[in-house]
Amino acid sequence: MAVDSSTDQVSTTNWPSPFGVRTRLVASSALMLFLELALIRWTGSNVVHLSYFSNFVLLGSFLGIGIGILRSSRAKRLPYYSPVMLGLLVLVIAWKPVTVNRGSSESVIYFTSLNTTGPPTWVILPIVFVAAAVILAGPAELVGRCFAELPRLTAYRFDLIGSLIGIGAFTGLSFLGAPPIWWGVIVTWMFGALMIPRTAESGRRTVAIGLSAAITLSPLLVMLGVLFHESRQPENSWSPYYKVQTKSYTWQGVPLLTITVNGVPHQQAIPADSRLQWEPQYGLPYERANAGKDPKNVLIIGAGSGSDVAIALKKGAQHVDAVEIDPRIRDLGKQLHPDRPYQDPRVTSHIDDGRAFLSRTDKKYDLILLALPDSLTLVNGASSLRLESYLFTEEAFKSAKEHLNPGGSFAMYNYYRETWLIDRLASTAESAFGHKPCVDQVGDDLQQAVVTVGLTEADQTCGEKAWAGPSSITPPPATDNRPFLYLFTDRIPSLYLVTLGLIMVAGLIGVGIAGGGSSYRRMRPYADLFLLGAGFMLLETKSITGFALLFGTTWVVNAIVFAGVLVAVLAAVEVTRRFRTPPLKAMYVVLFGGLALSWIFPDDWLLAMPVGLRAVVAVLIAFLPIFAANVIFAKRFTDTADGTASFGANLLGAMLGGCLEYAALLIGFDGLLIVAALLYVGAFILTPKVRTAIRT
Repeated sequence: MAVDSSTDQVSTTNWPSPFGVRTRLVASSALMLFLELALIRWTGSNVVHLSYFSNFVLLGSFLGIGIGILRSSRAKRLPYYSPVMLGLLVLVIAWKPVTVNRGSSESVIYFTSLNTTGPPTWVILPIVFVAAAVILAGPAELVGRCFAELPRLTAYRFDLIGSLIGIGAFTGLSFLGAPPIWWGVIVTWMFGALMIPRTAESGRRTVAIGLSAAITLSPLLVMLGVLFHESRQPENSWSPYYKVQTKSYTWQGVPLLTITVNGVPHQQAIPADSRLQWEPQYGLPYERANAGKDPKNVLIIGAGSGSDVAIALKKGAQHVDAVEIDPRIRDLGKQLHPDRPYQDPRVTSHIDDGRAFLSRTDKKYDLILLALPDSLTLVNGASSLRLESYLFTEEAFKSAKEHLNPGGSFAMYNYYRETWLIDRLASTAESAFGHKPCVDQVGDDLQQAVVTVGLTEADQTCGEKAWAGPSSITPPPATDNRPFLYLFTDRIPSLYLVTLGLIMVAGLIGVGIAGGGSSYRRMRPYADLFLLGAGFMLLETKSITGFALLFGTTWVVNAIVFAGVLVAVLAAVEVTRRFRTPPLKAMYVVLFGGLALSWIFPDDWLLAMPVGLRAVVAVLIAFLPIFAANVIFAKRFTDTADGTASFGANLLGAMLGGCLEYAALLIGFDGLLIVAALLYVGAFILTPKVRTAIRT
């Protein structure tokens, strides 16, 4: 039986915590993961650019964690810079929050607000990236100090346990709808417990404790003040996805409710009669669909606060299934919508992802409606996947077709802003249904459009609004493999390329500065671990996007997948610690076999399975290569001469993997498996040929 009895145990000085090294490691790792998730959520709610670049904070976090691990072996003081930077970042963003312009680049669209406030993109994004790196470097440095005091895999094991606790705590707060003040309280308490001494043996020691407490807590108290002010505003509430703000008022004698999410006007709850009077286009699906007959059984995806549900009832629906992904927005509609549509006995509401709901139900409908489902946010852990991405693929439209009654219709409306985007959706409908849809366009700059297609051509009434057909520049339909509806070209947008290039340059400079010139020399023997980290990040992304397609883009599915990945990694560590595992070459064979398995089984084959069987097969396919890759890492990590340098190299490799995720825009999510395979081939080639014997 292999035992990981590494000998590089270094006494950690200047550590004030009274806890044992294992407890400190678990607490530091939990703080690190909790703080990373809280930063992504809070910055994204106040800097709208980050609603579309949440990976930006994640990449900064990876850089900071890698730097912190590398610094831990040479740092002489505790990382007071971390709470100081955290307080400054919260103060700056609260002082200058950002909403982003609706202006689009040449190749990608963002659905956001009309006006820009706060610093420009080129100012605020670098500030957030650098701040995230500095903030996360602190807890990572505490983790690295513990790694020096424990055997390799023992330390890695407790690091994973702490990470699971951090994810679990943040997930629990999201479930409860806790405002950010509670996130701040937990972070402050954890920093205080880990960095402020508890006892004093002399007057000088007493002064040191006071100074330590002041440096640690002062900026955190500033942070708590900002978060308390934000949390106590009566118009603010928090869903698992957004900061939600509401405003009720009366206009021309009509009661209205405006809902803003993450600083962007999102939707209005308006009485059905008034909406149809002011904006008659919302009634067009009922005129074009079902040959003009009132649909009796309606499915609304993106039901929101209930206005579309109220219109369906006004149009004669006998039953409406209202699917909304955000529980807070649905609940606001229940409480405040003037028509009270969710209280109507003809309505059944579902908190779910629309595509996942379709994959699980056997019901058929007279009308399926996609009602303005633009989420304004990305799925955590996936650089380019929005919550609604899988609703607009060719496969999704075919799934909707399969759930229509004879004579039924499928429709969607939104503010599309670009003619090519309207044509792309119409082309997708034509491809899925076999005939051209009706397209009604509203003549303003935002180009609101209604696309309606019947189960057969006889089931729609287009008149003069039949779609004219694609133009020479109309992009092909989005697919489940490349669900990037708003991406115009077949290239990675220059905005992404420039941003990622700057991130990599910042990473190279940051690692060099933090390591005092020795970082790259220390990490040079661990190039294989660097590539293992990059490959693992791509496997994690493929797992997140795959489960999002199979089970929905909800925050619950996302949290389960994140936790599942960590459990698979922990299982790999436990197996390596407790049993004699096959040699590295054999484990690489298992890894490549797992990648081949993932490539062979298509998503549509899995979607056709019953949900229970689908879950079992999906877990096997997704987590087999993750497990094998981490057995390889654990075996290699056990025998490294420099634990912090090797672990830091692996984490910085994950940062590279985060940048390579954007290749999916070009080659699709399945193509990431090929990139991951190439990275693992490189890791295999760079693995030292002569490994030191495992001590027993």
